[in-house]
Amino acid sequence: MANAETYIYKDLPISYEVIGKGKPLVVLHGWGSSRRVMMPLARSLAHIRTSYVLDLPGFGDSPEPNTSWSIDDYADAVESFISNKFEEPVDLLVHSFGGRITLKLCSRKFGRERIQKVLITGGAGMKPKRSLKFYFRKYLAKLLKLPFSILPKSYREPALVKLRQTSLWKSLGSGEYNQLSGVMRETFVKSVTEYLEKCLPLIPHDILLLWGRNDEATPIYQGERIEQGIKNSALVVIEDAGHYAFLDKPKQFVSIAEAYFK
Repeated sequence: MANAETYIYKDLPISYEVIGKGKPLVVLHGWGSSRRVMMPLARSLAHIRTSYVLDLPGFGDSPEPNTSWSIDDYADAVESFISNKFEEPVDLLVHSFGGRITLKLCSRKFGRERIQKVLITGGAGMKPKRSLKFYFRKYLAKLLKLPFSILPKSYREPALVKLRQTSLWKSLGSGEYNQLSGVMRETFVKSVTEYLEKCLPLIPHDILLLWGRNDEATPIYQGERIEQGIKNSALVVIEDAGHYAFLDKPKQFVSIAEAYFK
């Protein structure tokens, strides 16, 4: 049975659950998700690992930070959690946005010393391939904002708020971006515009990259780039699975994860 607990990081409560027995396994979810999505996977591994399944700040039961965060800020929070909770090295199992945090964390001296095996599924962080449609929307958005740059600061922000409420502006943003506001919108922008290829050569860990063949959020070429950049990594593809391969093909995913973490 899982136990809900709270870790305080810089006065910010981070909610997490603990389940299982054995060596500690820190589990990180993706953007727009929460620990609840990862708990079935943690339960399936409970016979070989004690999983610590976090709600990252701004998701699930963990409140938003007071200011927008970068990937480094999230990595700092996870590093603090590991430092204060465990004396021995830990393993990581992470999905999507959790992959961004993990690439950053594993490239640090701390990560090289305190993290051992890592499983990344549908991990984000590589520069995506962009279509002409993307660039059209990007530069149209810049063109729409340009007239507001000449306004005094006191008028500029209210005017930009009104612009962002228009149907034209909303049509230019991604679905995830349009659903956000305030701190988390700024956090989203900081996260998706930082590419982590530079971290890859600094990562010495054994890393299993477990990808769904039909992943559209982080297509398989991103997993291939990570595999090419990290010396001790291996990419395994699950057929007929998407971005949530551990939900699409749970038995196959767990079987591979068990073999890796044993």
